[in-house]
Amino acid sequence: GMLKQQYSATAFNVAVQDGKAAGQSVPHVHVHILPRKSGDFERNDDVYDALEDWAPRVDMVKERTNIDVPDDKDRVDRTMEMMAEEAAMYRRLLGDEENGEDSPAKL
Repeated sequence: GMLKQQYSATAFNVAVQDGKAAGQSVPHVHVHILPRKSGDFERNDDVYDALEDWAPRVDMVKERTNIDVPDDKDRVDRTMEMMAEEAAMYRRLLGDEENGEDSPAKL
């Protein structure tokens, strides 16, 4: 409600930066809330390019690294099997193998 009205947004991206490799520029966790509108970027993922290019001051602009991101039309949805395998991996990493398929820990 309140943020949608303030920024005339219809949606939000939430970005968490925890660690230098994730873009954390000072030693504390960053959480960014990005107001979005339908069609605000030609490709939805262009928001990440804009974030990568943004800097609060001109002297802080950094050299850009290129990441090959496929167009939305070229992406393949993950299967239920792939997602189940990933969930099982996280359960193992978190030491939570004893919780079964219906466990809240799976969520």
